[in-house]
Amino acid sequence: MKTIFFFQKNKPIHFLFFLLLFLVSTTAFSQNSSEFKGIVIDSETKDKLQFVDVIIEEANISTVTNSEGEFLIKVPNNMLDKNVVFSHLGYKKQSLLVSELNSNYNTIKLDEAATILAQVDLNFPKNAESLVRKALKKKGANYNTQQSTLTAFYRETIKKRNKNASLSEAIVEIDKAGYNNSKKDGIKLIKARKNTNYSRLDTLAFKLQGGPFSTLYTDLMKYPEFIFNESNLSLYEFDFDKSTQINNKLVYVINFKEKRQETNVLLYYGKLYIDASSHALTSAVYNLNVSDRSLASAFFVRKKPKKVKVYPTEAAYRVNYRTLNGKWYYSYSNIQLAFKVNWKNKLFNSRYSLQSEMAITDWKQSDINKLSQAKTTIRPSTILANEASGFSDPKFWGEYNIIEPEKSIESAIKKISKQLKKTG
Repeated sequence: MKTIFFFQKNKPIHFLFFLLLFLVSTTAFSQNSSEFKGIVIDSETKDKLQFVDVIIEEANISTVTNSEGEFLIKVPNNMLDKNVVFSHLGYKKQSLLVSELNSNYNTIKLDEAATILAQVDLNFPKNAESLVRKALKKKGANYNTQQSTLTAFYRETIKKRNKNASLSEAIVEIDKAGYNNSKKDGIKLIKARKNTNYSRLDTLAFKLQGGPFSTLYTDLMKYPEFIFNESNLSLYEFDFDKSTQINNKLVYVINFKEKRQETNVLLYYGKLYIDASSHALTSAVYNLNVSDRSLASAFFVRKKPKKVKVYPTEAAYRVNYRTLNGKWYYSYSNIQLAFKVNWKNKLFNSRYSLQSEMAITDWKQSDINKLSQAKTTIRPSTILANEASGFSDPKFWGEYNIIEPEKSIESAIKKISKQLKKTG
């Protein structure tokens, strides 16, 4: 799996990640829904917990906490009698009625889950690689095999050094094929908005191929060819780490890394979290080894001027899965990329970073491919270039669930908006 960078000097800047503007009417927030905000923290350390699942039971409505541990979820008023569940790896899940949430702000405290050592000793697998192979083989039994229509929220942030330069958000609809089906997933763009401070990107223009598809391809159970599969597992070594829990269920933790530096091959390293009872992969956190600059540059960069050297310094990935009716399905992914750009005869280099994330906020089973006929279906190779709508309308998303913006992003949006007004 990779994101392709195209580099051109002193050209108009276009970002592939949904610069396409949809001229849609703004949907006012419905009076039939209620909005709840809050923060999730560790009950002992008070640390903010990121990537916590916030799920409305029996409703397929969900979101995740941001990097500051904050959440925002919109719930139809006829579902206020449902339970809202806060679930996080390594912690006991907490469930309470939606109607018990405070209308202003909520502080949710999660207790760390203690691993049951007796159960670990009794059922602990003897070979880590065998367990990984078993997890890959059992995707037809463990994961949703029916075609589904997923609603997702996508956010992408580009920074030059530590300053936000471009902020983009979108609501997409995913035509998700079953996990035992070789058919690729499809994506339809529903709404999008973006703000860019072009003055912070005036020395370099680049395009990023993939957008929402890049985050979707982190689903390694659906797309093992982008990460590792049974044919290349022999290039890795696996070992067990300390086990953990999620939703009161034991989870094995497996470390993996390449056995040796392979010629002309970039491999990954990280952790896999596998459910002890079903042997389903529940989540994965991993990095691409970019220590070989020449190989890493060739892997990511397709075009660049002759007088510039470009190489990635970080490529980090995360994917989470969730259960419903006994089946696992893709629920969240995150990509963080960082790279250096060195121009010949320039004293200082430029550092850019990109973070993109996608969270499934609603889903339903679907027997008919609705996206195949849609005019707004996105293709992985499509470059979407157009004017952006900006962030001026707080009601833009209507009743769609989103990930609460981090404070740094919120302030950056305001600063970029002011800058664009001054230069407009």
